[in-house]
Amino acid sequence: MIKQIVSIAAINLRNIPQRWASSLVIVIGLAGVVAVFSALLAMSSGFASTLESTGSTDTAIILRGGSQSELNSALLRDEVTLLRLEPGIRKGADGKPLASAELIVITELLRKGDTRNGANVTMRGVEPNGFALRPKLHVTEGRMFKPGLRELIVGRGVTRQFDGVELGKTLRMRGSEWTVVGIFDSGDSNESELWTDAEVAQSTFNRRGFSSLLAGLEKPEADAIRKLQAAAKADPRLNVDVQTQQHYFSDQTKQFRRTIGGLAFVVTLIMALGAIFAALNTMYAAVAARSKEIATLRALGFGGLAVMVSVMIEAVVLSLVGGAIGAALAYVLFNNISVSTLGQNFTQVVFAFKVTPQLVVTGLVIAMAVGFVGGLLPAVRAARMRVTDALRAG
Repeated sequence: MIKQIVSIAAINLRNIPQRWASSLVIVIGLAGVVAVFSALLAMSSGFASTLESTGSTDTAIILRGGSQSELNSALLRDEVTLLRLEPGIRKGADGKPLASAELIVITELLRKGDTRNGANVTMRGVEPNGFALRPKLHVTEGRMFKPGLRELIVGRGVTRQFDGVELGKTLRMRGSEWTVVGIFDSGDSNESELWTDAEVAQSTFNRRGFSSLLAGLEKPEADAIRKLQAAAKADPRLNVDVQTQQHYFSDQTKQFRRTIGGLAFVVTLIMALGAIFAALNTMYAAVAARSKEIATLRALGFGGLAVMVSVMIEAVVLSLVGGAIGAALAYVLFNNISVSTLGQNFTQVVFAFKVTPQLVVTGLVIAMAVGFVGGLLPAVRAARMRVTDALRAG
């Protein structure tokens, strides 16, 4: 049986160039399905990767109780002072709690090539410990801002997507002027932000408190976060939520991943149905054109099962070729393409599409499934074809 399947499948595959026009219907259809599927999920993967790489398990973020993000959180100075003294927070090189009270302000920048419509961008006021808590962040051009001055360092992602943020430029925000003195890289969502001194941001924008408190955790981190959570909950003067940075940023991506995942499912399903019908038509035509050949093979002693499996192999191979082309197109056209979208804080998050090996494998599995379903009925028809009727028709 195996020898029969291999023999017939080899004949079918060798004859594909003679039916290249009809075979291209399957290949092109599946290439489109896999390319669209990969592109959509590459966007979701890139966004999630950017946000999740921002968080770490050895750092806690503290927000006002019930806040979903830093934007709608507010901590008073007295609360920040109390939180710094809670157990579980590790000490810095100076022996003081390693924590950074931070302030989020929304500003507006013009996208590159757009002179009319602005987009919201996060401006973050940080304390010196904010840099110690983010070791991946480095100023790669210019210099660090000076405390007490209206100076900014700008994330690399912001410079790729927006105008007027080049080194040495002056930005006007809410009646105040700020000078860009540095560009920083961090490899995460912080690259979508403008950074300055927290005290300067407070005084300029008339803010009395902070948006969040970032705190380094003692080791082991799992015990430290539980200790910090319990202490904050037990203090009647505090109404805060304590979680690790990793957990916080993972939550920030949930809704986006669900939306893109649902969209990818619907679009892929619709396109896959079209590809299945294309495969059905192609394989039915191929079986009809080879009816005499199939009948001859059956007359020579080849079994119906061998004929059926060989037809399905042809459909799956054509689908895999189309899937591979689609995955290659998605990788060439979309991988590492930098874009920005609205994040949880209603500000732009700059990220890059990520066509991962897992996405490619999933796309190829979908292509195989479509080829299997599209080739099944024509294969059954070929197996059930009566030898005498086929020879007479041929």
